[in-house]
Amino acid sequence: MTRISLAQPALMIGGPTASGKSAFAVRLAAEMGGEIVNADAFQLYCGLPLLTAQPSGAEQARVPHHLVGEFGLGETFDVARYVELARKRIADIWARGRLPLLVGGTGLYLRSVLYGLSSGLPAPDTALRSTLEGRPLVDLCRELVELDAQAAVSVDLQNPRRVIRALEVCLLSGRPFTSFREKRTPPSVAAGLWLALPREELHQRIEVRARGLFEAGVEAEVAAALSELGPTSGQAIGVKQVARVLAGEVSRPAAIAEITAATRQYARRQETWFRKEVALAPHAPERAWEAALELLKQHKV
Repeated sequence: MTRISLAQPALMIGGPTASGKSAFAVRLAAEMGGEIVNADAFQLYCGLPLLTAQPSGAEQARVPHHLVGEFGLGETFDVARYVELARKRIADIWARGRLPLLVGGTGLYLRSVLYGLSSGLPAPDTALRSTLEGRPLVDLCRELVELDAQAAVSVDLQNPRRVIRALEVCLLSGRPFTSFREKRTPPSVAAGLWLALPREELHQRIEVRARGLFEAGVEAEVAAALSELGPTSGQAIGVKQVARVLAGEVSRPAAIAEITAATRQYARRQETWFRKEVALAPHAPERAWEAALELLKQHKV
């Protein structure tokens, strides 16, 4: 089996949440002798398999999975640590003569594995980060946009982790966060694909998943995890809503509606990211299999 290229370390399969990318990737990996490397920021953690939609036990038994449920809920993750781990797993998979599939919906992780990290970024500062985490998100966003006007369109201002990191970089470096972004030349052959579903169908899937969480026992899962949650894992969609059900503050139907709405908003942000990333080609699920095989053929795998 031939390595894809230095610039494209693995075949990438992306898509918004609930698009079916995990099941598709398992099928492709089983057919092509591949192994899956997770590129979802929350599936890294153990303890919340339902809430983070981790691959099922049957799927993980069918093909090897990496960076799924491997880290404690209290651990913090940044993109630099993720890239180091993911590239090591990818290299190991190639060394075994297998095909690595990088699968997930966290665009920053996919992009950073593909292109590498921007140079010159200051390392995280624990004391500063702790101070920022104690401030309201609206204040952080206001200060970030004052220091870096481009951040208003390039940073997910609804994601506290992203806002805090961007503001941290501004304060530590004295430069706008977006000034560290390098011009990146996309590969000549697409590095992968993403599953593009009609909006109505995707919204339906998201609602069905939200209802299924409670039927599957998500309340017990969150109850067991609450005391261990860290600043990263605690941001997973559904944690706060289920915790409020456990506390008797909201009903199950209200929590389901909140989780559905938050997940749909997240899916829209994911779709926006994937549309902008020219290295990944959009395909409807019914065309994705043929497209993936064609990509592998173009890469001579």
